[in-house]
Amino acid sequence: MKKVGIFEGKARFSALIHAAKNGETIIVTKNGEAVAQIGPIKSEKGSNKAKDAMKRILSSKINLGKVTVRELIDEGRRY
Repeated sequence: MKKVGIFEGKARFSALIHAAKNGETIIVTKNGEAVAQIGPIKSEKGSNKAKDAMKRILSSKINLGKVTVRELIDEGRRY
């Protein structure tokens, strides 16, 4: 967990938001005392994990016998 003062936080706000988007939590301090926190939104983080997992599954070349995962999904959509 990174700590930044208010002045530094104001000067680097865009970079801090980028860090939060990537999962980092930043504590903002005033006169050495923690007063605020910038961090990722938990619900988005969870949904990104699910989307990433689905992308990995669909892009994999895994075969189940002679059938690919993609073929099984497409077949299921027909019914």
